[in-house]
Amino acid sequence: MLKNGSQYNGFAVVKGGIFIPRDEQYILKEESGKFLIPKRPAAPRFQPKNGDSMSDDYDAGSIQVLEGLEAVRKRPGMYLGDPHDGSALHHCIWEVVDNSVDEHLAGFNDTVEVVLHPDHSLSVRDYGRGIPVDQHEEFGISAAEVIMTKLHAGGKFDNSSYKVSGGLHGVGVSAVNAVSEWMEVVIHRDGTVYKQRFEAGVRVTELETVGTCDDTGTTITFKPDLSIFTNIVEFDFDQIDSRLKETSFLNAGLRIVITDERSEELHAVEHHYEGGISEFVKQLNARRETLHPDPILISGEKEIEKGPVTVELALQWSDAFSESIQCYTNIIRNKDGGTHMSGLRGALTSCINGYAKKKNLLKNDGLSGDDVREGLVAIVSVKHPDPSFSSQTKDKLVSSEVAGIVQTVVYEKLNEFFEENPSVGKLIVDKAVLASKAREAARKARDLTRRKGVLEGGGLPGKLADCQSRKPEECEIYLVEGDSAGGSAKTGRDRRTQAILPLRGKILNVERQMHNVAKVFQNNEIQTMIRAFGAGVGNNEDDEGAFNTEKLRYNKLIIMTDADVDGAHIRTLMLTFLWRFMRPAIEKGHVYIAQPPLYQLSKGKINRYAFSDEERDTIIDELRGDNPAAKIGVQRYKGLGEMNPEQLWETTMNPETRTMLKVTVQVAEETDRMFETLMGEDVPERRAFIERHAKEVTNLDI
Repeated sequence: MLKNGSQYNGFAVVKGGIFIPRDEQYILKEESGKFLIPKRPAAPRFQPKNGDSMSDDYDAGSIQVLEGLEAVRKRPGMYLGDPHDGSALHHCIWEVVDNSVDEHLAGFNDTVEVVLHPDHSLSVRDYGRGIPVDQHEEFGISAAEVIMTKLHAGGKFDNSSYKVSGGLHGVGVSAVNAVSEWMEVVIHRDGTVYKQRFEAGVRVTELETVGTCDDTGTTITFKPDLSIFTNIVEFDFDQIDSRLKETSFLNAGLRIVITDERSEELHAVEHHYEGGISEFVKQLNARRETLHPDPILISGEKEIEKGPVTVELALQWSDAFSESIQCYTNIIRNKDGGTHMSGLRGALTSCINGYAKKKNLLKNDGLSGDDVREGLVAIVSVKHPDPSFSSQTKDKLVSSEVAGIVQTVVYEKLNEFFEENPSVGKLIVDKAVLASKAREAARKARDLTRRKGVLEGGGLPGKLADCQSRKPEECEIYLVEGDSAGGSAKTGRDRRTQAILPLRGKILNVERQMHNVAKVFQNNEIQTMIRAFGAGVGNNEDDEGAFNTEKLRYNKLIIMTDADVDGAHIRTLMLTFLWRFMRPAIEKGHVYIAQPPLYQLSKGKINRYAFSDEERDTIIDELRGDNPAAKIGVQRYKGLGEMNPEQLWETTMNPETRTMLKVTVQVAEETDRMFETLMGEDVPERRAFIERHAKEVTNLDI
């Protein structure tokens, strides 16, 4: 029995059974119920066969092991993301697909096929070299089984089989295997078809020969274990399509086919883009008025100790008022950015300021980073032989050398572009100057709002019915439509933890005022919300007084409006404001939508509530029971003001019984474009959107 603090083969035994290190890749194996971690990162076991050059010999000798699997089932969030909100479920797909794309990057695969099956399983097929099937020297099992069952195993540690790769920790497919009810791998290699099955990450069949073939490649089919994935257990076709569309853009020439077999009518989509990231940027700006017709393409390379780092960028400015920068490392999306984002931002600010001063286009001080990036859509793609990420989910690149490389490449190449295209350079500077003026006016209006709050005493608006608790984590504020509903809510609430803020009518549509942000801060209802929340306003965290979720006086911001068209519109206006000026509140899960009932159903002294037409019909059938002629009273609530305080508490505000929708963001860029389309000034585009989706309407209030 190993004792706490003892040494074993270079590892330290950790007390407590489960140990969660800061860097999950250091979990290696489990012994005697204790997790073992290395005292320091282990040196690579194998050296490249041909120095730094990639070898076509991809066999068992290419596979290295670091080990352990059970930890994934116990702590899936460390490896795949949140198992409850759908992110881990879909990350399983990305891990498998990225391995197929790595074969494309290595020059051996041009097609990836993804199939969603009716039994809730999913297959990924590629036409690469096929996973090695020969016996692994150290473990005495096939290399395929090593890859599928050993947590830190793969052919990407030493760059001999892959120059660059998205998966470098050897965690991906084995982690997917660990959280799957079952997984089957079929390998086409050397004219033979091999097959092996696993359940909960454990081998249930040997790797066996099942046929012959005249092609190569790998098919991995897995069914997620629903005991691990809870709230969201269905694959979302749109989310998969969006993610793999990005992957296709980033790999010019790669063909990705997605097929959904879950409905009676087969649905298939194919992505194949020869234009690469330039075509990607054009599509992102398809509905916007661009300042220059073609994206600016920038590329460069710098050699580091472990090999070349390649940088590719596509930039295009439009008349939009927000920026959209998407960052990728070895074709893996880094949604939180990282050092390549920092390098790009630094280069843009210094380059555009330098050009503006050189051409005498600036009358005042220099332009801020926000000014120069307003309206920018950019794709940054970095290929790195050995990248470092903040976590296994690769949301943020932390390789420090990348910032300097990106900054140098962008600064040099963008300066060259401006010198060769002065008219484009002037348009970009002029837009940044206008953005700077608007931002200064907005700052003055915002400061006036803050000072006004202080002068009125404590900064809290008079119409706010605050809660008694001063612990933000247990407090919540209801943003209520109208004084009538506000009165019922104030009477029916839990005064200790629930605050009520009535808002009069429809707030300003901020999307149409992004060119004149000062007007936003002059709106009384918006001023009231800013002061009530107490967390500042503005999405740029570098600005003084910017919105900060840590300063929020309430953990939950709950939008409570009538269940009619006007209520939906008010709710959308509020969400638009929160997205444009308090985005972290949505991104960090502080915003909710209350769900008041649509109907009250009564039979004698029995009262039931229904939140949809379908639920109404079900309850009516239940109340009638064996008497189809029984009289059932049906009341349709058109507004919150129709409910008395007791009813409002029971149905909508009681934490024990209420239903709320949590507002989340899957793809920020898509969300941004949706607000532009639905709430902006482009009427023809909004009309086209309504016409495209008219048949999808399921709840029409007429």
